Amino acid sequence: MSEPAPAVSAPALLDRDGVRLTVDGAVATVTLANAAKRNVQSPALWRALAEAGRTLPGSVRVVVLRAEGVSFSAGLDRQAFTPEGIAGEPSFLDLARGDAAELDATIAAYQEAFTWWRRNDVISVAAVQGHAIGAGFQLALACDLRVCADDAQFAMRETSLGLVPDLAGTKPLTELVGYARALEICVTGRYVQAAEAERIGLANLVVPGGELDAAVADLTAALLAAPRDAVIETKALLRDAAPRGYDEQRAAERAAQGRRLRDLAGVGE
Repeated sequence: MSEPAPAVSAPALLDRDGVRLTVDGAVATVTLANAAKRNVQSPALWRALAEAGRTLPGSVRVVVLRAEGVSFSAGLDRQAFTPEGIAGEPSFLDLARGDAAELDATIAAYQEAFTWWRRNDVISVAAVQGHAIGAGFQLALACDLRVCADDAQFAMRETSLGLVPDLAGTKPLTELVGYARALEICVTGRYVQAAEAERIGLANLVVPGGELDAAVADLTAALLAAPRDAVIETKALLRDAAPRGYDEQRAAERAAQGRRLRDLAGVGE
């Protein structure tokens, strides 16, 4: 598959450590831009992703996450587990030998790169081609929606390496495919091909590789068609539905609709 053309031509608001952020009106594009290394991930990349979330202008309604090259992301740079670690970063082995509270805080900081994509004021769309492995899989899961090329392959390899998925991916994976299938995918570390991903609800849409950008653009246009405040309220209702009881969710619907009706009627709170 040929490398997709950049989705927007606007100047980059952020361009470092393998992450580029551009904004064109209501649409922001976050690009993983280390194609030569299949967009492997590192703490520096995670810090850049977190900064991208903090940098988004308030006008942005849709965030597209895409990747240059043949792979979405081949996962964590394994150099992190060597005694020398990634250049400029502490070795994960040294972190493990240190204070437990400091280790917990470090992992929490890493997770910030994966948490902002689902905030209520934006809808995030991952455009996935090729491999999305480990941390790459979890980054795709961080987004609200996933559009995949037909060569996309997902795999959660952490458990096979004696670890666990710890970058905020376990909850969305379980919500999307159910506990039993999520457990099987994580423990076996097997590849989930694009067709299966669509069948089990992991992918919203699968298209030929050459049509990936166009499919994402069409979806983005559809997401922008509804009034922003109604989209925000609807997303909040759906995001918080799972832990609520039926009556609690009905009450949340009434409250949200009341706010929408008062807004449409021009009535203040």
